[in-house]
Formats: sequence, C-alpha cells, structure tokens
Amino acid sequence: MPRTESAVMPSLLRWLGLAALVIVLDQWSKAAISSHFAYGDSMAVTGFFNLVLAHNQGAAFSFLDAAGGWQRWLFSAIAVIAAVWITWLLRKYRQQKLFCFALAMILGGALGNLIDRIAYGYVIDFLDFYWNGQHFPAFNLADSAITCGAALLLWDSFMNKAEKN
Repeated sequence: MPRTESAVMPSLLRWLGLAALVIVLDQWSKAAISSHFAYGDSMAVTGFFNLVLAHNQGAAFSFLDAAGGWQRWLFSAIAVIAAVWITWLLRKYRQQKLFCFALAMILGGALGNLIDRIAYGYVIDFLDFYWNGQHFPAFNLADSAITCGAALLLWDSFMNKAEKN
C-alpha cells in the first residue's frame, strides 16, 4: 500500500514538535541567563555546579573557539545540512520511536545553537560543572539535548542489534 502524505505528517509533526520544544526551552534558558548575568559572571549553585554566562564561538568543548570567525559559518552550514538530513530520517523511519526521539533531540539542539550562531556569532553557554577544582567546558540545554540524543542513538543501535541476534 503506498504511503500517503496524510499518513506521514502526524508522526513527522510529533518529532518536529519535540525538536521545537527543545529549541524553545533552549532559547528561553539562554535569554533568562543573559538577562541576569553579564559576560563572565558566575554564581555558585552547589559545590560542583555554577551558573555562568559564557560565549563559545567554536563547537563542542570550545573546539576552534579562537579560530578567527570562519568557524561560525562552517558550524552553521553543518547544522543546516544535519537538520535537513535528520528531517529526512525522521520522515523515513517515523515508526521507530526511540530512534526518532533521539534524532528530534539532536535536531532541536543543533537548531537551538544555530540560532545563537546566526544571531550573535557565538553560542551562549551557562552550565558549569566542576570537580576537584577542574571545570568542564560550560554548555547549555541544546548541548544537553544533542548529547542525550547521541546516547539514545547508541542505545537504540545496541537494542536493534540484540533484537536481530
């Protein structure tokens, strides 16, 4: 039986809606931090966690942060290409719930950070965890969604492999 657009749209919209929720929460949290902190300000929350306003012109863990500006457009292009590819995957594999949930989280995170790159030239980071005086690179909700989505993709791949054996 051929697929109809009406059969594809509700499940695709569910996943795109999840991605949109990630974007909204990410952008809201960044706006809240930016309105209460000046660049570089930090507030201790626990003995291992601070809120801090940081700007990251690079990628994960500040990779290429000081590369001179060209990385803004490289990482923006990668995010756009990834968004198109992920949307295609969401449409093609819409019945695989864990796979699509993971992809939607990654999509929302990538687009949340893309909005920052285009609007400001950097990504706003504000979650600062540390242990024994060693700080991990600051990150944000979009980064968290990408990381959780990637972990779920790994889990899904192991689950599917176990089911095939």
